[in-house]
Amino acid sequence: MNVLVINCGSSSLKFQLINSESEKVLAKGLCERIGIDGSLTYQPAGGEKVKSDKAMPTHTEAIQFVIDALTDAETGVVKSLDEIGAVGHRVVHGGEKFASSVVITDEVKAAIEECNDLAPLHNPANLIGINACQKLMPGTPMVAVFDTAFHQTMPEKAYMYGLPYEYYDKYKVRRYGFHGTSHSFVSKRAAELAGKSYDDLKTVVCHLGNGASICAVENGKSVDTSMGLTPLEGLVMGTRSGDIDPAILEFVAKKEGLDISELMTMLNKKSGVYGLSNNLSSDFRDLENAANKGNAQAKVALEVFAYRVAKYVGSYVAAMNGVDVIAFTAGIGENSGTVRSAVLKYLGYLGITVDEKANDTHGEEITISTPDSKVLVMVIPTNEELAIARETVALV
Repeated sequence: MNVLVINCGSSSLKFQLINSESEKVLAKGLCERIGIDGSLTYQPAGGEKVKSDKAMPTHTEAIQFVIDALTDAETGVVKSLDEIGAVGHRVVHGGEKFASSVVITDEVKAAIEECNDLAPLHNPANLIGINACQKLMPGTPMVAVFDTAFHQTMPEKAYMYGLPYEYYDKYKVRRYGFHGTSHSFVSKRAAELAGKSYDDLKTVVCHLGNGASICAVENGKSVDTSMGLTPLEGLVMGTRSGDIDPAILEFVAKKEGLDISELMTMLNKKSGVYGLSNNLSSDFRDLENAANKGNAQAKVALEVFAYRVAKYVGSYVAAMNGVDVIAFTAGIGENSGTVRSAVLKYLGYLGITVDEKANDTHGEEITISTPDSKVLVMVIPTNEELAIARETVALV
């Protein structure tokens, strides 16, 4: 079966067509500037990447252009929509309603819409993509795969906040966690590589990208994760602050005359390593280059990031009372040996020794701990699109 994987943003749409038997990507691409002017980047497997400007007033037109590209007589990879067996949609927030992926029905869409307040930038866009696909592919099964679902196995002690219970009771204010599809994929792959049962392993997954989170996976279940009600909590990230003293908000608001909206913009878009580096960059490659040239603030930003990652890893080792595998993934986790080394220098007490040559490898699946290490440390490239395709096939 060929599965079309759709990841809709408010003005963008990423897609991949994956053959579920071979798990090969037949084609992939990106629609950008939807609602503005519109452009499509399309690349069939083994072919050249082609970018073209196309008017995309709505996501419906964007989906139509994707279908046209996939079925094009010259550069397409299927002859008709009949060769696409299902569509898997990434949905960011499922709240407490969804603990697993589901076939999309009207009731499911209504439940996703009820979670819009929890992810106002993402869920409405996800729904737009679902509706557009249903309009253009009415006979094709659709599946929703939730970022939050993997973390619904967390116990109350991990997801409840120290706030008045009424806020949970009335508004479901609690930790939900994100990057669930990635954490699930990587932790399962880690078990395969370790040659151990997924249900009998303690794994810490470090999803380190511009958005970053850590997850404790014990016996095949997420038992804690660093992001919370929103993707703002947890690690210091590219432009996000991560954990801070809440009283800072009142202090800064009074000093700077900021309202809630301005404070949230500061926390989400002007903080993290970008803010720490005095607005130098949120790109870790830029920060590493600057730090190597003696930029003190870039150096501090990188140190703060690595220190926070190590602290979370340590806390999750305590939460699981041990750890068998630590896995690094996502853009920074897969490609920055410098960051991995900086994190692991704090974890020597776990009996970890780093193979420096292996750690210099970028973007490949590799073990970077030495054979005598007591904890297996791996780099595992994430593949959320493949994970979504697998979830979709399992349901249809």
